[in-house]
Amino acid sequence: MLMPSGVMLLLGAWGIRRQDAIWRDEAVTYDMAHRSLPDLWHTLLHVDVVHGLYYALMHVWFRVYDATLDGTFGEVVGLRLPSVAAMTAATAGVALLGHRLVGRRAGLLAGFTFACIPVVQQYAQEGRSYATVCALVVWATYLLVLTAATAVPPPARPHPPAYAPPHPHPHPHAYAPPQPRPRPRPDPRPRLWLGYTALMLAACLLHEFACLVLPVHAAALILARLPRRVLRAWALSTATVLAGLAPLAVFSTRQSAQISWLMWPDPLQLLTFAVLAVLGLACARVRIRSRGPIGLRALGIPLLLLPTLLLLLLSHVEPAYVDRYVLYYVVGFALLAGAALARLLRPAGEAGQTRARRLRRTAAVALVLAALLPIDVHLRSPDSRVDDVTAVARAVRTVAEPGDGLLFMPARRRIWTATRPHDFRGLTDLALDKSPLASHTLYGTERSGDAIRARMLASRRIVVAGDPDGQPADDNDQEIAKRATLRDAFAVCSTTEVRGARITVYGRPGACGTGAARWTGAARWTGAAR
Repeated sequence: MLMPSGVMLLLGAWGIRRQDAIWRDEAVTYDMAHRSLPDLWHTLLHVDVVHGLYYALMHVWFRVYDATLDGTFGEVVGLRLPSVAAMTAATAGVALLGHRLVGRRAGLLAGFTFACIPVVQQYAQEGRSYATVCALVVWATYLLVLTAATAVPPPARPHPPAYAPPHPHPHPHAYAPPQPRPRPRPDPRPRLWLGYTALMLAACLLHEFACLVLPVHAAALILARLPRRVLRAWALSTATVLAGLAPLAVFSTRQSAQISWLMWPDPLQLLTFAVLAVLGLACARVRIRSRGPIGLRALGIPLLLLPTLLLLLLSHVEPAYVDRYVLYYVVGFALLAGAALARLLRPAGEAGQTRARRLRRTAAVALVLAALLPIDVHLRSPDSRVDDVTAVARAVRTVAEPGDGLLFMPARRRIWTATRPHDFRGLTDLALDKSPLASHTLYGTERSGDAIRARMLASRRIVVAGDPDGQPADDNDQEIAKRATLRDAFAVCSTTEVRGARITVYGRPGACGTGAARWTGAARWTGAAR
């Protein structure tokens, strides 16, 4: 199983820097992981508690990394290395699952398939918790399958005949010492159930929607028709996991405004799921014999379909669907596809396979991998994410002058300063009341709209780091004051577009230089000399 893991490790290391581009969610990870544990605790009481365990683990990781390897590889690599390691471990788990469910060849091909899925490579190179959650779910599922295998006794060996003929030359005084009874082996199931419970609880504490794999496990156990004692043991483990998750789930409902930005699911994400679902169901139709009590289809099909479908159903109550929340659904596809490929690409002469047919199927697989290559290359470019914090910081440093005012529109874009604060030195954040660290928030707190307007009018030039066109505008008092004041009292001096952001320099009349201004107010003038 080392070969698929090695491929995943290489794919994770390929282009991991992404030209040092970091997007906004990774910037949050970097900021939170570099806060002290007391500050992190107080922040989680206000916001982002659902990722609290991940931030604490990353805090410990960066304490080690910054002291040893930061000067060698840099902060971007340090941010993403844990995800590469987690996805490598997940690939090993997928390969072992395929081996356990079908056979060695199916396991190898399932691991290779998993590593080659573009969305797997995407989150293997992202400083967020999703790769780690996926790895924990994979290994918990493996322990479940292993536990089920130990719970069902192997087929009984044939009994010896009732009458055994005597030895042809018995010794009249032969003595046969009594044979010692073999010691019964300790039952491994309690330890396996304990490991399963621990891994599932860790996955759920890292991200609450990891619990959506529990119905998948229930379906697999029921379809396998395992003894009731196995179902009772699983129910006890599940109850323990849910009891451990309950305090976090209840507390996080107070912070549900964090996902208020979610609307209807992204069509591209839905298309990706639909394609994998159709292909996975097609692979499930290939004739494959499972090896253990839990069959390949009994686990693979629910794992492929149920988590996403359940999250989509939940989104009808409150929008909550993002594909990375249930990233582990691709494991179901990898298992089904790996087993199908093992059957279709079997050696010539095995079960009617011909050399020509095997060659054609191998060529088809190679064409699919070649078609995925442009996607893989794109995922390692700065344009593959919604924004580029590094590009924003560099653009601000290029256009700003010492003493300029600075605004973020909306205020949550202040996270763009988290990884490169030195690029914003010498600028005055006109709206900021308390910094993110002082206020125990992600983006800091801002002054009232009137106070922001007064500080803006006292500035000669303002650099605005904001969203590009087409993004909805916030309608709170502060954002309205920013827009109105810029429109009425300032002219546009210059505009710079970077990935996911627009950096605009505004100036009072005469502050932009001759011919460089475009008036934004009611007078609508252009040119500073007018």
